[in-house]
Amino acid sequence: MRQRLRLGIGLTLLLILVALVVWQGSFSVGDYGPTSPEQTYVFWGLSTLIFLLTVLLGFMLFRDAVKLYFARRAGVEGSRIRTKIVIGALGLTFLPTFFLVVWSVEVLNRNLDKWFSRPAEKIRLNMQEIGYSLEGEAGRRTQALARWVADSSQLAEFLKTGHAPGDFFASVCENGRAHEVFVTRKDGGRFSICEAMPPPATGDKDHGKEVEARAAVPGGGEVVVLVQLPLDLAKRQAEIQKHIGDYDKLAANRKDYRRFYLQLLALITLFILFIATWVALFIARQISAPVTALLEAARAVRGGDLSYRVHVGATDELALLVRAFNEMTQDLQANQEELERRRRFIEAVLDSIPTGVVSLSPAGVVQLVNGAMGDIFPGGRIRPGVKLADLIPAEQQAEFTRLMRSARRTGSADRQFEVRTEEGIRHFAVTAAALEARLPSGYVLVIEDTSEILKAQKAAAWHEVARRIAHELKNPLTPIALSSERILRQLDRAQAPPEVQRVIRECCATIGREVESVKTLVDEFSQFARWPAAQPVPSDLNTVVEEGLAVFDGRLEGVQLHCSLAPNLPPVSLDREQFKRVIVNLVDNAAEAMRDVPLKELSVETQAAGGDMVELVIADTGCGITTEDKEKLFLPYFSTKQRGTGLGLAIASHIVAEHGAHIRVVDNHPAGARFIIELPVVAQVDAPSDSPADSPTGREAQA
Repeated sequence: MRQRLRLGIGLTLLLILVALVVWQGSFSVGDYGPTSPEQTYVFWGLSTLIFLLTVLLGFMLFRDAVKLYFARRAGVEGSRIRTKIVIGALGLTFLPTFFLVVWSVEVLNRNLDKWFSRPAEKIRLNMQEIGYSLEGEAGRRTQALARWVADSSQLAEFLKTGHAPGDFFASVCENGRAHEVFVTRKDGGRFSICEAMPPPATGDKDHGKEVEARAAVPGGGEVVVLVQLPLDLAKRQAEIQKHIGDYDKLAANRKDYRRFYLQLLALITLFILFIATWVALFIARQISAPVTALLEAARAVRGGDLSYRVHVGATDELALLVRAFNEMTQDLQANQEELERRRRFIEAVLDSIPTGVVSLSPAGVVQLVNGAMGDIFPGGRIRPGVKLADLIPAEQQAEFTRLMRSARRTGSADRQFEVRTEEGIRHFAVTAAALEARLPSGYVLVIEDTSEILKAQKAAAWHEVARRIAHELKNPLTPIALSSERILRQLDRAQAPPEVQRVIRECCATIGREVESVKTLVDEFSQFARWPAAQPVPSDLNTVVEEGLAVFDGRLEGVQLHCSLAPNLPPVSLDREQFKRVIVNLVDNAAEAMRDVPLKELSVETQAAGGDMVELVIADTGCGITTEDKEKLFLPYFSTKQRGTGLGLAIASHIVAEHGAHIRVVDNHPAGARFIIELPVVAQVDAPSDSPADSPTGREAQA
């Protein structure tokens, strides 16, 4: 709006300036200057006003040009395109204007040269000679008439007698077309031959020029004849003289007229350039304002602000461009919001699943990981920006490379990997999928920790093995025991030597003891194969731990027991009897591991592990567990004891799994092992009736 107002004011000033210049130029017609004081004052006022308006327009134009120059130097948005538009418009205006001025100056010079050329001067001289010739001819005729009258006998007789010959005098005036004829005497007297005739009734104030001729009269005096030229001839002669005078005046002021027309041409050219510059600046603003706004909006959009909208006045295609840009940013914003909603949904899904998901770039750099990867690989080793191949052990590099190549060829591939950790060997099922087949667009890896699944499968297999072994061993045990007893009865009846009886009795006793041992083993197998289902109820973990430790009161000789039970733990869902068996088994194994070490310390702790988990930690300072043994520690029939059955920790792991919990073993520092059981908490319920109100928060016992 302000730009249009300024343009309107500028054009109005230009029109006023042109009108004043034309008015001032009107004083140059005629005498080429003011002829009165009033005209002088008006001329001075117009000149001053024209000068002031010219200075004002020049200042406004110069101001805009300087602002545009400094804006371009400062790198203001839109200044470059405005400068190009102004220069282009001025160039398109200046070139034709320049050629027009050159052509106009040439035409002016040629016309002035033609006006004042030799043929024109010759015509002026000829016209002047014609006028002089007409006037001379009339003079000669009048002089002849005067001589004829002076030499006539009628005039001499009239001078002698005083009798006027009327017919003669009348014929002189009428036939000679004399206006007035009179005779002057020596004594100064005068008598008229014919009076001046009245001018013809033409209504014209100019009656023509009079021609006078004198002729001497014999005897003294002279005849004076006045002849009035014809009116049309007089007019033509006067017109010729006027044109000759005007031509002489033009010729005398030739340089002034040339200067005047050149100044007028320069002023018109200046007006054209003013208007062209002003229009160019206006058009440049009309174009650069939307373009500048679009550039600022593009920068804002590039910076991530998709809510930016262009609010600028524009017309025609620029208005369509602004509208299209706003619609585009609106669509981009809607698409970004939709993508953001999808991203949050996908991240929520990925973070809620227990399977690890990793997004890789074509170069194998981690771009995105879900929360489960932190549980699978704690410590933040796998994070965005890290090359995954650098984290894979050297022995697994070749297999990992084959996996990625296979995924690129076929679209997806899967492999099984074993990774050594502080907790032992862990098994992972890795599925790699190429985002686009045969194109380097990245990969998605799905990593699942199958260690527990494999343990469960192995445990299930061992359950079946235990059931069959128990079945196969149980059948011959009874006949063996009965046969041993029968041998002893028959031995009592027989009269065998004492030495033979002693040997036979010892053998039967050995058979009986081994049968009992095998029966115990079969019972263990049967119990492992048919372990009753857990029946968990909300319980206090501290109470269950104290009940389990009560079994070892006075039985842990030389072992320093440190018990630290966290107060106000949330309840957990436990089968009390089965979980006490887990505690007893772990404490018994810890005591066995510390049998041959000088420092015997056993630590039992309970603590909250986050908002939904509770931990039970049993640590010893024994001989510890090797990395190879950690993987097989919870499998059936694996034992580090010389005469262990290998079922204790397998049963403990089975019980923990049935409770929805997890058990793992890590190294204890400076020596020994730490068994960690993580149990999920349940919703808050009333405290169990058997939970003591004043449960101790810790105790130390010397056994």
